[in-house]
Amino acid sequence: MQPQQILYTILAITVIGYIFDQLLDYINLRAQPNDIPDDVAIFYDRQKYQTSIGYHREKTKFGFLTAGVSFLISIGMLWWGGYGWLDAFLRPYIQHQIFHALAFFGIIAIISDVIMIPFQLYNVFVIEEKYGFNKSTVKLFFLDKLKGYLLGGIIGGLLLSSMIYLVVNIGDTFWIWFAVVACTFVFLMNMFYASLIVPMFNKLTPLPDGELKEAIEAFAKKVAFPLDNIFVIDGSKRSSKSNAYFSGIGRKKKIVLYDTLINNHTTEELVAVLAHEVGHFRKKHIVWTFLLSIIQIVFTLFILSLMIFNQDVSLALGGEQLSIPLNLIAFAVLFSPISGITSLLMNIFSRKNEYEADAYAKENYAAAPLVHALKKLSVDNLSDLYPHPLYVFFHYSHPPLLKRLQAMEA
Repeated sequence: MQPQQILYTILAITVIGYIFDQLLDYINLRAQPNDIPDDVAIFYDRQKYQTSIGYHREKTKFGFLTAGVSFLISIGMLWWGGYGWLDAFLRPYIQHQIFHALAFFGIIAIISDVIMIPFQLYNVFVIEEKYGFNKSTVKLFFLDKLKGYLLGGIIGGLLLSSMIYLVVNIGDTFWIWFAVVACTFVFLMNMFYASLIVPMFNKLTPLPDGELKEAIEAFAKKVAFPLDNIFVIDGSKRSSKSNAYFSGIGRKKKIVLYDTLINNHTTEELVAVLAHEVGHFRKKHIVWTFLLSIIQIVFTLFILSLMIFNQDVSLALGGEQLSIPLNLIAFAVLFSPISGITSLLMNIFSRKNEYEADAYAKENYAAAPLVHALKKLSVDNLSDLYPHPLYVFFHYSHPPLLKRLQAMEA
């Protein structure tokens, strides 16, 4: 393909992807009924449901605005050769390929984020504040930004530097070696995320002795679940929304519970949530997800290797010569239809796993407390009770609440 044809293909994929995403959001927005059945109103107060509708409508409409701004910037950069201009502008000052790539992507990342800061501020301090979720401050918001820049610069810089080094010095087979680097990184992140990354943003404290800790330890012992530590994270410093997750791979696992989750749920409900997560462990969902992510990484890098040295791709983005950074930008767009399909398959797999984890909790603990916990989480987080099936198919990694309840009641 000639550079102009490549550019038109990139533009077409960008436009089609944008229209498709916005259409899904619109369909999902229109799918919300104005009222709920009496059996649902038992746990989801009708007034609360109206608040949920308002929340999702406001979030979706604001999402149209932010997505539109991002789309126009992307189209402008592609059509007028903005990426190529930046690449050519940096070359006289930075000839070393690794430093050139770091400067190129660093500038794009920072400028893109700065442009979106007003929208992020509005989302957090207007929309989230209006519906009672925001607990953050402007100071904390910008402190998180600075920490994010630092963390992204270190981790992203090391990964990008490794890739450019391998591309320049090894050539066509770089993808094999970088796959090893990327997969090792994913493994280490799974192992040490809670220990190294989370403390930069939140405070983790051991769950104090008491009824909850004893109940969790008793259940873990009952099902022979290898438990290392139970931590409480101060999620309430940013939001009133609740969550819980596991960290670690292998025989030692860490449980992280949001303080908001502990405050809003009974001991039985919290143990039921734990039982659901143990179900993922017992069904080997974590291992399979990790293996599938490795396959996805290897496949992606192999496809990247087929076009990373194509000069026409660089010229299509306005470059004056072969440029690895420009080809990486182009690849991100050209590969997006394939990555969309792989993400879709991963979501299907993930939804299946959620049903299986629910069934495990029902069988090994009890269905009722998990049902109560899911209902509370849905109400407290103003979850969408009636997402459109197409939206669920393409975007949901978890089944909708009412589908999960129906499965557990079967």
